Amino acid sequence: MKKITALLLLTIGLTGWLSQRVSAQEVQVLTLEKALEIAYKNSPTLIKSKIKLQQDELSLVRQKAMLKSKFSLNLSPFSYSRQNLYDNYNSSYYTQKTMSSNGSFSIDQPIIWTGGTISLTERLNWQDANNQSRGGKNTSFNNDLSLTLTQPIFKYNELKMQLKEIEYQLEESKISDAITQLNIETSVTNDFYSVYKSYKSLLNQQESYKKVKESYELTKALVEQDNRPKVELLEAETALDEAEINLANAEIDYANTKDNFKKLLGLPLDEDISVLPKTEFDSVHVNTDLAIKYALDQRMEIRQRNIAIEKGLLNLIKIKAEDKFSGEISATVGLWNNSSNFTGAFQNLQDKQDINLNVSIPIFDWGARKASIRSTELSNESSEIELDEEKKGIIIQIRQICRSLPQLYKEISIAKKRADNAAIIYDINYEKYQSGQISNKDLQDYQNKLTSAKESYTNTIIQYKQKLLELKINTLWDFENNSSYLPVDLLK
Repeated sequence: MKKITALLLLTIGLTGWLSQRVSAQEVQVLTLEKALEIAYKNSPTLIKSKIKLQQDELSLVRQKAMLKSKFSLNLSPFSYSRQNLYDNYNSSYYTQKTMSSNGSFSIDQPIIWTGGTISLTERLNWQDANNQSRGGKNTSFNNDLSLTLTQPIFKYNELKMQLKEIEYQLEESKISDAITQLNIETSVTNDFYSVYKSYKSLLNQQESYKKVKESYELTKALVEQDNRPKVELLEAETALDEAEINLANAEIDYANTKDNFKKLLGLPLDEDISVLPKTEFDSVHVNTDLAIKYALDQRMEIRQRNIAIEKGLLNLIKIKAEDKFSGEISATVGLWNNSSNFTGAFQNLQDKQDINLNVSIPIFDWGARKASIRSTELSNESSEIELDEEKKGIIIQIRQICRSLPQLYKEISIAKKRADNAAIIYDINYEKYQSGQISNKDLQDYQNKLTSAKESYTNTIIQYKQKLLELKINTLWDFENNSSYLPVDLLK
Protein backbone atom coordinates (compact mmCIF):
# COMPACT_ATOMS: atom_id res chain seq x y z
CA MET A 1 0.00 0.00 0.00
CA LYS A 2 2.83 2.36 0.85
CA LYS A 3 4.47 1.61 -2.51
CA ILE A 4 1.22 2.42 -4.35
CA THR A 5 0.84 5.66 -2.42
CA ALA A 6 4.43 6.62 -3.13
CA LEU A 7 3.96 5.83 -6.80
CA LEU A 8 0.81 7.97 -6.95
CA LEU A 9 2.58 10.87 -5.27
CA LEU A 10 5.50 10.55 -7.68
CA THR A 11 3.11 10.51 -10.65
CA ILE A 12 1.26 13.56 -9.39
CA GLY A 13 4.55 15.36 -8.82
CA LEU A 14 5.84 14.56 -12.30
CA THR A 15 2.53 15.62 -13.85
CA GLY A 16 2.65 18.95 -12.03
CA TRP A 17 6.27 19.49 -13.00
CA LEU A 18 5.56 18.71 -16.66
CA SER A 19 2.51 21.00 -16.70
CA GLN A 20 4.64 23.81 -15.28
CA ARG A 21 7.27 23.16 -17.96
CA VAL A 22 4.65 23.25 -20.73
CA SER A 23 3.10 26.39 -19.28
CA ALA A 24 6.51 28.02 -19.09
CA GLN A 25 7.20 27.14 -22.71
CA GLU A 26 3.94 28.80 -23.80
CA VAL A 27 5.07 32.17 -22.45
CA GLN A 28 6.80 34.15 -25.19
CA VAL A 29 9.62 36.23 -23.75
CA LEU A 30 10.08 39.41 -25.75
CA THR A 31 13.10 41.64 -25.88
CA LEU A 32 12.61 45.14 -27.26
CA GLU A 33 14.37 44.17 -30.50
CA LYS A 34 12.14 41.13 -30.99
CA ALA A 35 9.01 43.14 -30.22
CA LEU A 36 10.00 45.73 -32.84
CA GLU A 37 10.65 42.99 -35.39
CA ILE A 38 7.17 41.55 -34.80
CA ALA A 39 5.55 44.99 -34.99
CA TYR A 40 7.30 45.84 -38.27
CA LYS A 41 6.02 42.58 -39.73
CA ASN A 42 2.43 42.71 -38.45
CA SER A 43 1.56 46.41 -38.20
CA PRO A 44 -1.41 47.21 -40.52
CA THR A 45 -0.32 50.85 -40.71
CA LEU A 46 3.18 49.91 -41.86
CA ILE A 47 1.84 47.31 -44.31
CA LYS A 48 -0.39 49.95 -45.93
CA SER A 49 2.55 52.34 -46.03
CA LYS A 50 4.66 49.69 -47.81
CA ILE A 51 1.88 49.11 -50.35
CA LYS A 52 1.68 52.86 -51.08
CA LEU A 53 5.46 52.94 -51.48
CA GLN A 54 5.37 50.06 -53.97
CA GLN A 55 2.63 51.79 -55.95
CA ASP A 56 4.69 54.97 -56.26
CA GLU A 57 7.78 52.98 -57.23
CA LEU A 58 5.78 51.32 -60.01
CA SER A 59 4.47 54.73 -61.10
CA LEU A 60 8.05 55.92 -61.55
CA VAL A 61 8.93 52.73 -63.46
CA ARG A 62 5.92 53.34 -65.71
CA GLN A 63 6.83 56.99 -66.32
CA LYS A 64 10.44 56.14 -67.21
CA ALA A 65 9.21 53.38 -69.54
CA MET A 66 6.99 55.92 -71.30
CA LEU A 67 10.10 57.97 -72.12
CA LYS A 68 11.53 55.08 -74.13
CA SER A 69 10.69 54.20 -77.73
CA LYS A 70 7.14 52.98 -78.21
CA PHE A 71 6.53 50.42 -80.95
CA SER A 72 2.99 49.97 -82.24
CA LEU A 73 1.38 47.97 -85.03
CA ASN A 74 -2.16 48.75 -86.20
CA LEU A 75 -3.92 46.43 -88.62
CA SER A 76 -7.25 46.45 -90.42
CA PRO A 77 -6.99 43.16 -92.34
CA PHE A 78 -10.20 43.45 -94.34
CA SER A 79 -13.01 45.92 -94.88
CA TYR A 80 -15.97 45.52 -97.25
CA SER A 81 -18.58 48.09 -98.24
CA ARG A 82 -21.53 47.84 -100.67
CA GLN A 83 -23.87 50.79 -101.07
CA ASN A 84 -26.23 52.49 -103.50
CA LEU A 85 -25.22 56.02 -104.37
CA TYR A 86 -27.08 58.70 -106.30
CA ASP A 87 -25.46 60.29 -109.33
CA ASN A 88 -26.70 63.89 -109.51
CA TYR A 89 -25.33 64.41 -113.00
CA ASN A 90 -27.14 61.44 -114.54
CA SER A 91 -30.04 61.52 -112.07
CA SER A 92 -29.72 57.82 -111.35
CA TYR A 93 -28.56 55.39 -108.68
CA TYR A 94 -25.55 53.18 -109.01
CA THR A 95 -24.03 50.41 -106.89
CA GLN A 96 -20.48 50.66 -105.57
CA LYS A 97 -18.49 47.93 -103.85
CA THR A 98 -15.26 48.66 -102.02
CA MET A 99 -12.80 46.25 -100.42
CA SER A 100 -9.74 47.47 -98.53
CA SER A 101 -6.97 46.43 -96.21
CA ASN A 102 -4.47 48.63 -94.41
CA GLY A 103 -1.90 48.62 -91.68
CA SER A 104 0.65 50.86 -90.06
CA PHE A 105 3.81 50.40 -88.03
CA SER A 106 5.16 53.29 -85.97
CA ILE A 107 8.00 54.07 -83.59
CA ASP A 108 7.43 57.03 -81.27
CA GLN A 109 10.31 58.44 -79.24
CA PRO A 110 9.70 61.20 -76.67
CA ILE A 111 12.55 63.71 -76.40
CA ILE A 112 13.09 64.35 -72.69
CA TRP A 113 15.47 67.27 -73.27
CA THR A 114 12.98 69.37 -75.28
CA GLY A 115 9.58 67.86 -74.50
CA GLY A 116 8.96 67.00 -78.14
CA THR A 117 8.31 63.73 -79.96
CA ILE A 118 9.88 62.16 -83.03
CA SER A 119 7.92 59.48 -84.90
CA LEU A 120 8.76 57.10 -87.72
CA THR A 121 5.67 55.67 -89.42
CA GLU A 122 5.14 53.22 -92.28
CA ARG A 123 1.61 52.98 -93.74
CA LEU A 124 0.54 50.43 -96.34
CA ASN A 125 -2.94 50.44 -97.90
CA TRP A 126 -4.77 48.32 -100.51
CA GLN A 127 -8.13 49.23 -102.00
CA ASP A 128 -10.31 47.61 -104.65
CA ALA A 129 -13.28 49.73 -105.83
CA ASN A 130 -15.93 48.41 -108.25
CA ASN A 131 -18.80 50.39 -109.79
CA GLN A 132 -21.22 47.66 -110.85
CA SER A 133 -23.60 49.99 -112.69
CA ARG A 134 -20.95 51.40 -115.00
CA GLY A 135 -18.50 48.54 -114.99
CA GLY A 136 -15.64 50.65 -113.61
CA LYS A 137 -13.00 48.97 -111.44
CA ASN A 138 -9.91 50.36 -109.70
CA THR A 139 -7.22 48.60 -107.66
CA SER A 140 -4.54 50.60 -105.85
CA PHE A 141 -1.66 49.99 -103.43
CA ASN A 142 -0.39 52.93 -101.39
CA ASN A 143 2.96 53.03 -99.54
CA ASP A 144 3.74 55.95 -97.20
CA LEU A 145 6.91 56.27 -95.07
CA SER A 146 7.22 59.41 -92.93
CA LEU A 147 9.40 60.92 -90.20
CA THR A 148 7.65 63.52 -88.04
CA LEU A 149 9.01 65.87 -85.37
CA THR A 150 6.53 67.57 -83.05
CA GLN A 151 7.90 70.25 -80.73
CA PRO A 152 5.97 72.52 -78.34
CA ILE A 153 7.31 76.09 -78.21
CA PHE A 154 7.01 78.88 -75.65
CA LYS A 155 5.95 76.30 -73.06
CA TYR A 156 7.50 74.38 -70.15
CA ASN A 157 8.80 70.84 -70.70
CA GLU A 158 5.85 68.63 -69.74
CA LEU A 159 7.88 65.41 -69.92
CA LYS A 160 10.45 66.64 -67.40
CA MET A 161 7.71 68.12 -65.23
CA GLN A 162 5.76 64.85 -65.04
CA LEU A 163 8.89 62.85 -64.25
CA LYS A 164 9.92 65.29 -61.52
CA GLU A 165 6.47 65.22 -59.92
CA ILE A 166 6.47 61.42 -59.75
CA GLU A 167 10.00 61.44 -58.28
CA TYR A 168 8.82 63.85 -55.58
CA GLN A 169 5.79 61.64 -54.92
CA LEU A 170 8.01 58.59 -54.51
CA GLU A 171 10.36 60.45 -52.17
CA GLU A 172 7.40 61.58 -50.09
CA SER A 173 6.21 57.97 -49.85
CA LYS A 174 9.66 56.86 -48.68
CA ILE A 175 9.67 59.60 -46.06
CA SER A 176 6.13 58.73 -44.95
CA ASP A 177 7.08 55.06 -44.68
CA ALA A 178 10.16 55.92 -42.63
CA ILE A 179 8.19 58.22 -40.31
CA THR A 180 5.57 55.48 -39.86
CA GLN A 181 8.33 53.08 -38.90
CA LEU A 182 9.74 55.54 -36.38
CA ASN A 183 6.28 56.16 -34.91
CA ILE A 184 5.79 52.42 -34.51
CA GLU A 185 9.16 52.14 -32.78
CA THR A 186 8.14 54.89 -30.37
CA SER A 187 4.77 53.27 -29.63
CA VAL A 188 6.24 49.79 -29.22
CA THR A 189 9.03 51.04 -26.95
CA ASN A 190 6.64 53.01 -24.75
CA ASP A 191 4.23 50.07 -24.44
CA PHE A 192 7.14 47.67 -23.88
CA TYR A 193 8.29 49.69 -20.89
CA SER A 194 4.68 50.08 -19.72
CA VAL A 195 4.47 46.29 -19.50
CA TYR A 196 7.79 46.19 -17.66
CA LYS A 197 6.66 48.97 -15.33
CA SER A 198 3.40 47.18 -14.49
CA TYR A 199 5.34 43.94 -13.97
CA LYS A 200 7.74 45.61 -11.52
CA SER A 201 4.78 47.22 -9.79
CA LEU A 202 3.21 43.77 -9.45
CA LEU A 203 6.41 42.40 -7.90
CA ASN A 204 6.53 45.32 -5.48
CA GLN A 205 2.91 44.79 -4.48
CA GLN A 206 3.54 41.06 -4.00
CA GLU A 207 6.49 41.83 -1.76
CA SER A 208 4.47 44.50 0.06
CA TYR A 209 1.59 42.07 0.59
CA LYS A 210 4.00 39.46 1.93
CA LYS A 211 5.48 41.91 4.43
CA VAL A 212 2.06 43.23 5.48
CA LYS A 213 0.83 39.69 6.01
CA GLU A 214 3.90 38.87 8.11
CA SER A 215 3.30 41.95 10.25
CA TYR A 216 -0.38 40.99 10.54
CA GLU A 217 0.51 37.49 11.77
CA LEU A 218 3.00 38.99 14.22
CA THR A 219 0.44 41.55 15.45
CA LYS A 220 -2.18 38.85 15.86
CA ALA A 221 0.20 36.73 17.94
CA LEU A 222 1.21 39.69 20.10
CA VAL A 223 -2.42 40.72 20.69
CA GLU A 224 -3.31 37.18 21.70
CA GLN A 225 -0.42 37.35 24.19
CA ASP A 226 -1.75 40.71 25.45
CA ASN A 227 1.50 42.38 24.38
CA ARG A 228 -0.34 44.72 21.99
CA PRO A 229 -3.66 46.55 22.20
CA LYS A 230 -6.49 45.12 20.08
CA VAL A 231 -6.72 48.33 18.08
CA GLU A 232 -3.40 47.45 16.43
CA LEU A 233 -4.88 44.17 15.21
CA LEU A 234 -7.72 46.12 13.62
CA GLU A 235 -5.17 48.42 11.97
CA ALA A 236 -3.21 45.39 10.76
CA GLU A 237 -6.37 43.85 9.28
CA THR A 238 -7.14 47.10 7.46
CA ALA A 239 -3.58 47.27 6.14
CA LEU A 240 -3.82 43.65 4.95
CA ASP A 241 -7.09 44.36 3.13
CA GLU A 242 -5.52 47.38 1.43
CA ALA A 243 -2.49 45.31 0.45
CA GLU A 244 -4.77 42.67 -1.09
CA ILE A 245 -6.62 45.34 -3.07
CA ASN A 246 -3.37 46.90 -4.26
CA LEU A 247 -2.07 43.48 -5.30
CA ALA A 248 -5.28 42.70 -7.22
CA ASN A 249 -5.15 46.09 -8.96
CA ALA A 250 -1.51 45.48 -9.91
CA GLU A 251 -2.43 42.08 -11.39
CA ILE A 252 -5.27 43.66 -13.40
CA ASP A 253 -3.03 46.48 -14.62
CA TYR A 254 -0.34 44.00 -15.67
CA ALA A 255 -2.87 41.90 -17.62
CA ASN A 256 -4.34 45.00 -19.29
CA THR A 257 -0.97 46.40 -20.38
CA LYS A 258 0.01 43.01 -21.82
CA ASP A 259 -3.23 42.85 -23.81
CA ASN A 260 -2.67 46.34 -25.20
CA PHE A 261 0.90 45.45 -26.09
CA LYS A 262 -0.17 42.24 -27.86
CA LYS A 263 -2.72 44.19 -29.86
CA LEU A 264 -0.07 46.70 -30.91
CA LEU A 265 2.27 43.90 -32.02
CA GLY A 266 -0.48 42.00 -33.82
CA LEU A 267 -0.08 38.93 -31.58
CA PRO A 268 -2.97 36.63 -30.59
CA LEU A 269 -4.60 37.89 -27.40
CA ASP A 270 -4.65 34.35 -25.97
CA GLU A 271 -0.87 34.10 -26.18
CA ASP A 272 0.96 34.83 -22.93
CA ILE A 273 3.99 37.09 -23.07
CA SER A 274 6.60 38.61 -20.81
CA VAL A 275 9.18 41.29 -21.50
CA LEU A 276 12.90 41.22 -20.92
CA PRO A 277 14.30 44.76 -21.00
CA LYS A 278 17.90 45.83 -20.77
CA THR A 279 17.95 47.49 -17.38
CA GLU A 280 21.62 48.39 -17.48
CA PHE A 281 22.38 51.92 -18.59
CA ASP A 282 25.28 54.32 -18.95
CA SER A 283 25.45 58.05 -18.95
CA VAL A 284 25.34 59.31 -22.54
CA HIS A 285 27.10 62.58 -23.19
CA VAL A 286 25.28 64.63 -25.82
CA ASN A 287 26.60 67.77 -27.46
CA THR A 288 23.53 69.96 -27.92
CA ASP A 289 24.89 71.82 -30.96
CA LEU A 290 25.85 68.55 -32.62
CA ALA A 291 22.44 67.04 -31.86
CA ILE A 292 20.72 70.05 -33.43
CA LYS A 293 22.96 69.74 -36.51
CA TYR A 294 22.09 66.05 -36.91
CA ALA A 295 18.40 66.85 -36.55
CA LEU A 296 18.42 69.68 -39.10
CA ASP A 297 20.45 67.59 -41.55
CA GLN A 298 18.48 64.35 -41.23
CA ARG A 299 14.96 65.06 -40.00
CA MET A 300 12.57 63.89 -42.67
CA GLU A 301 9.93 66.45 -41.77
CA ILE A 302 12.31 69.15 -43.02
CA ARG A 303 12.73 67.32 -46.31
CA GLN A 304 8.94 67.07 -46.52
CA ARG A 305 8.69 70.84 -46.19
CA ASN A 306 11.39 71.34 -48.83
CA ILE A 307 9.56 69.02 -51.21
CA ALA A 308 6.37 71.01 -50.64
CA ILE A 309 8.27 74.18 -51.59
CA GLU A 310 9.80 72.57 -54.70
CA LYS A 311 6.41 71.20 -55.78
CA GLY A 312 4.98 74.67 -55.26
CA LEU A 313 7.58 76.08 -57.65
CA LEU A 314 6.64 73.47 -60.25
CA ASN A 315 2.99 74.35 -59.79
CA LEU A 316 3.86 78.03 -60.26
CA ILE A 317 5.48 77.18 -63.61
CA LYS A 318 2.28 75.42 -64.66
CA ILE A 319 0.08 78.32 -63.54
CA LYS A 320 2.21 80.85 -65.41
CA ALA A 321 1.92 78.74 -68.59
CA GLU A 322 -1.88 78.85 -68.50
CA ASP A 323 -3.56 81.36 -70.86
CA LYS A 324 -0.17 82.37 -72.21
CA PHE A 325 1.21 82.63 -75.73
CA SER A 326 2.27 79.13 -76.78
CA GLY A 327 2.59 77.05 -79.90
CA GLU A 328 3.69 73.87 -81.59
CA ILE A 329 5.83 73.11 -84.61
CA SER A 330 5.29 69.94 -86.59
CA ALA A 331 7.63 68.95 -89.44
CA THR A 332 7.30 65.84 -91.58
CA VAL A 333 9.49 64.39 -94.33
CA GLY A 334 8.84 61.15 -96.14
CA LEU A 335 8.54 58.97 -99.24
CA TRP A 336 5.39 57.65 -100.85
CA ASN A 337 3.94 56.08 -103.99
CA ASN A 338 0.63 54.79 -105.32
CA SER A 339 0.44 51.91 -107.82
CA SER A 340 -1.98 49.39 -109.24
CA ASN A 341 0.26 46.53 -108.13
CA PHE A 342 1.99 45.69 -104.86
CA THR A 343 5.63 45.89 -106.02
CA GLY A 344 4.99 49.14 -107.83
CA ALA A 345 4.09 50.83 -104.57
CA PHE A 346 7.72 50.42 -103.44
CA GLN A 347 9.28 51.72 -106.70
CA ASN A 348 9.87 55.25 -107.92
CA LEU A 349 9.11 56.71 -104.50
CA GLN A 350 8.36 60.40 -104.37
CA ASP A 351 9.43 62.64 -101.53
CA LYS A 352 7.08 64.79 -99.46
CA GLN A 353 7.45 67.58 -96.89
CA ASP A 354 4.99 69.04 -94.46
CA ILE A 355 5.55 71.87 -91.96
CA ASN A 356 2.89 73.23 -89.62
CA LEU A 357 3.02 76.02 -87.05
CA ASN A 358 0.17 76.36 -84.58
CA VAL A 359 0.01 79.17 -82.03
CA SER A 360 -2.39 80.06 -79.24
CA ILE A 361 -2.65 83.76 -78.38
CA PRO A 362 -4.81 84.63 -75.35
CA ILE A 363 -6.16 88.15 -75.53
CA PHE A 364 -7.96 88.97 -72.29
CA ASP A 365 -8.88 86.79 -69.28
CA TRP A 366 -10.19 89.44 -66.86
CA GLY A 367 -7.21 88.96 -64.50
CA ALA A 368 -7.77 85.22 -63.88
CA ARG A 369 -4.17 84.24 -64.74
CA LYS A 370 -2.70 87.00 -62.59
CA ALA A 371 -4.86 85.99 -59.62
CA SER A 372 -3.88 82.32 -59.99
CA ILE A 373 -0.19 83.22 -60.09
CA ARG A 374 -0.44 85.41 -56.98
CA SER A 375 -2.40 82.74 -55.10
CA THR A 376 0.27 80.15 -55.89
CA GLU A 377 3.03 82.55 -54.82
CA LEU A 378 1.29 83.12 -51.49
CA SER A 379 0.97 79.36 -51.01
CA ASN A 380 4.71 79.01 -51.60
CA GLU A 381 5.44 81.79 -49.10
CA SER A 382 3.30 79.95 -46.55
CA SER A 383 5.31 76.75 -47.18
CA GLU A 384 8.57 78.62 -46.54
CA ILE A 385 7.19 79.99 -43.26
CA GLU A 386 6.16 76.47 -42.24
CA LEU A 387 9.70 75.27 -42.98
CA ASP A 388 11.20 77.95 -40.74
CA GLU A 389 8.74 77.14 -37.95
CA GLU A 390 9.49 73.42 -38.32
CA LYS A 391 13.20 74.10 -37.86
CA LYS A 392 12.57 76.28 -34.80
CA GLY A 393 10.35 73.61 -33.28
CA ILE A 394 13.01 70.95 -33.85
CA ILE A 395 15.72 73.10 -32.26
CA ILE A 396 13.56 73.74 -29.18
CA GLN A 397 12.68 70.06 -28.94
CA ILE A 398 16.32 68.93 -29.08
CA ARG A 399 17.39 71.53 -26.52
CA GLN A 400 14.72 70.38 -24.08
CA ILE A 401 15.76 66.74 -24.45
CA CYS A 402 19.44 67.55 -23.98
CA ARG A 403 18.64 69.55 -20.84
CA SER A 404 16.56 66.71 -19.40
CA LEU A 405 19.03 63.84 -19.91
CA PRO A 406 21.69 64.83 -17.32
CA GLN A 407 19.00 65.61 -14.76
CA LEU A 408 17.28 62.25 -15.32
CA TYR A 409 20.60 60.45 -14.92
CA LYS A 410 21.13 62.17 -11.57
CA GLU A 411 17.59 61.28 -10.53
CA ILE A 412 18.32 57.59 -11.18
CA SER A 413 21.16 57.52 -8.65
CA ILE A 414 19.07 59.52 -6.18
CA ALA A 415 16.08 57.18 -6.67
CA LYS A 416 18.29 54.11 -6.17
CA LYS A 417 19.74 55.56 -3.00
CA ARG A 418 16.25 56.41 -1.79
CA ALA A 419 15.06 52.85 -2.45
CA ASP A 420 18.08 51.32 -0.68
CA ASN A 421 17.62 53.63 2.30
CA ALA A 422 13.89 52.89 2.42
CA ALA A 423 14.65 49.15 2.60
CA ILE A 424 17.14 49.67 5.45
CA ILE A 425 14.75 51.98 7.30
CA TYR A 426 11.94 49.46 6.97
CA ASP A 427 14.09 46.64 8.38
CA ILE A 428 15.12 48.82 11.33
CA ASN A 429 11.56 49.82 12.09
CA TYR A 430 10.33 46.25 11.72
CA GLU A 431 12.68 45.33 14.56
CA LYS A 432 11.34 48.30 16.52
CA TYR A 433 7.82 47.08 15.92
CA GLN A 434 8.74 43.63 17.19
CA SER A 435 10.11 45.19 20.37
CA GLY A 436 7.01 47.37 20.79
CA GLN A 437 8.66 50.73 20.11
CA ILE A 438 6.34 51.70 17.22
CA SER A 439 2.77 50.88 16.24
CA ASN A 440 1.54 48.80 13.30
CA LYS A 441 0.29 51.94 11.59
CA ASP A 442 3.78 53.46 11.72
CA LEU A 443 5.23 50.25 10.26
CA GLN A 444 2.76 50.40 7.36
CA ASP A 445 3.84 53.95 6.61
CA TYR A 446 7.44 52.74 6.23
CA GLN A 447 6.24 49.85 4.06
CA ASN A 448 4.37 52.24 1.77
CA LYS A 449 7.44 54.46 1.51
CA LEU A 450 9.54 51.43 0.54
CA THR A 451 7.09 50.39 -2.19
CA SER A 452 6.88 53.96 -3.49
CA ALA A 453 10.69 54.30 -3.54
CA LYS A 454 11.09 51.07 -5.53
CA GLU A 455 8.49 52.11 -8.08
CA SER A 456 10.07 55.55 -8.35
CA TYR A 457 13.44 53.95 -9.10
CA THR A 458 11.93 51.78 -11.86
CA ASN A 459 10.06 54.75 -13.34
CA THR A 460 13.19 56.91 -13.40
CA ILE A 461 15.14 54.27 -15.33
CA ILE A 462 12.30 53.94 -17.84
CA GLN A 463 12.06 57.72 -18.25
CA TYR A 464 15.79 57.93 -18.97
CA LYS A 465 15.62 55.19 -21.60
CA GLN A 466 12.54 56.75 -23.19
CA LYS A 467 14.28 60.12 -23.32
CA LEU A 468 17.27 58.52 -25.07
CA LEU A 469 14.88 57.00 -27.60
CA GLU A 470 13.20 60.38 -28.06
CA LEU A 471 16.59 61.93 -28.76
CA LYS A 472 17.42 59.20 -31.29
CA ILE A 473 14.07 59.55 -33.06
CA ASN A 474 14.25 63.34 -33.19
CA THR A 475 17.87 63.57 -34.37
CA LEU A 476 18.01 60.31 -36.36
CA TRP A 477 21.33 59.77 -34.67
CA ASP A 478 22.14 56.98 -32.20
CA PHE A 479 24.32 58.67 -29.58
CA GLU A 480 24.82 55.41 -27.68
CA ASN A 481 26.49 53.82 -30.73
CA ASN A 482 27.53 57.08 -32.41
CA SER A 483 25.94 56.23 -35.77
CA SER A 484 23.24 57.53 -38.08
CA TYR A 485 19.76 56.14 -37.55
CA LEU A 486 17.96 56.56 -40.87
CA PRO A 487 15.45 53.69 -41.14
CA VAL A 488 15.57 53.78 -44.96
CA ASP A 489 18.09 54.96 -47.52
CA LEU A 490 16.27 57.94 -48.96
CA LEU A 491 18.99 58.50 -51.53
CA LYS A 492 17.93 55.43 -53.53
